[in-house]
Amino acid sequence: MKLTAKAARARTGLGPAPAVVLVRPQLGENVGQVARAMLNFGLSDLRLVRPRFGWPNAKAVAAAAGAHEVLNRMRVHDELAAATADLHLVYATTARERGLDKPVVTAEEAGRRARAAEGEGLRVGYLFGPERTGLDNAELARADALLTIPLNPAFSSLNLAQAVLLCGYEWFRAGDRTPSERRPAGRDRPATRGELDAFLDWLLAALDETGFFRSPQRRESLVRQIEAMCARHHPTVSELNLLFGILKQLRRGGPPTAGTGRTGS
Repeated sequence: MKLTAKAARARTGLGPAPAVVLVRPQLGENVGQVARAMLNFGLSDLRLVRPRFGWPNAKAVAAAAGAHEVLNRMRVHDELAAATADLHLVYATTARERGLDKPVVTAEEAGRRARAAEGEGLRVGYLFGPERTGLDNAELARADALLTIPLNPAFSSLNLAQAVLLCGYEWFRAGDRTPSERRPAGRDRPATRGELDAFLDWLLAALDETGFFRSPQRRESLVRQIEAMCARHHPTVSELNLLFGILKQLRRGGPPTAGTGRTGS
C-alpha cells in the first residue's frame, strides 16, 4: 500500500513536514529521485532554486517512480532568499565546515531539533547544493546550522537523493511511533508470568521427586538458574505446553519398548 505524504504524517502524528530546498540542481533525473526519497518519509514540500534544466522535465518525472505528489507541488525560485522566506529554521548540508562560525549537527540531531521546532509551530527547511560542488559559503551563511552526515573517510561520496533520503529518514524516525521490535503477525502470545510460574512449580516439584537437586544448597542455586533461563527466553504459551508435554512423557518413562510384557513360547 502506498501512502501519500499527508497520510504518512497522519499515521505517525506528524506536524508540518520540513521543506527540501535544492539549490542549482544540475540534472532532472536527480530531482525525480529526490522526490521519490522524500515521499518515502512523508515529505512533499520540494523547492528548486535556479535549476540547470528546464521544467517540466520528462527525466525527473520518470525517475520519481510515482512520487507525482511531490513534483506537482514543487515550486521553482530565482533566489534562495525567496525559497526560504517562510522558514524559521534552516539546516544547510555540507561535507565541510568551511570555517563558518555555525553549529554543526548530524542528520539525526537535525531530525530531533526539527521535530521540536515543528511542535512549536515553526517551519523547517533542509538546503542541498549542486551535485558537483555543494553549497557555496554565501549560501551556507544563510543557514541557522550546518548539517553533516558521518561517512567512510576513504569514500564519502553521496548522490543528491541519498543525502535527502538520509535526512528525511532521520526526521521521520524522530517522530515515528513504530515499535523498535514487533512480533510476527499470527505468532503465539508470550506466556503470562502466572502461566510461567505454574509451569516452574510443576517442574520443580517433578525434579524434587527425582532427587535431582541432591541438597538444599544445590536446589537454591539451580532454581535461580532455571528461573533466569525461562525469564530470558520468555516462552510462548505453545512452547510452554510443548515443554510440559515432553517433560510429562519423560516423567512417565516413555513408551513401552517392543516385546515388553510378552512371554516366551
